[in-house]
Amino acid sequence: MFLSKFLLAVIGASAGLIVSAGVFTVLISVGLIPRFAGKMHVAKKVFVLEEMVVFGTLTGSYFSIFGDWGQVGAFVKNRALFGSATMGVWNLTGTLFMIMFGVFAGIFVGCLALAIAEMLNTIPVFARRIGFRHGLGVAILSVALGKLCGSLIYFTQQVFLNGG
Repeated sequence: MFLSKFLLAVIGASAGLIVSAGVFTVLISVGLIPRFAGKMHVAKKVFVLEEMVVFGTLTGSYFSIFGDWGQVGAFVKNRALFGSATMGVWNLTGTLFMIMFGVFAGIFVGCLALAIAEMLNTIPVFARRIGFRHGLGVAILSVALGKLCGSLIYFTQQVFLNGG
């Protein structure tokens, strides 16, 4: 019994390391972090940015695996640590945190997608092949707004709960 659980733990840790190595390889190969440092004019702190990406990935992985340990809000609400009058403030704080997280996660994923597309030169090649000369910015903005509308419908209608 112990041997099978140990083997399962080793396989799980190995698979996690392989996946994380792949993610960081993609981030390095597209040069996303140095590009962020260049755009923000903090090129001297590129190593800090890289460390923050690793720290964010590790933190997100920890809370996705050990979700109960990340439930600080539920702990405070269930025990009414700050009194029942502060529940509205606590709910507002949690909502604002989730909005901020969603905005920053969306910015990061969007930048990553554009960096990969730019690295592969897919947008210019596609535009040349179909003879698309003017309005490429409008087309990209339309795709982004369509993605935004789809995400809003997905989450506001709670499609993720029942699948349809």
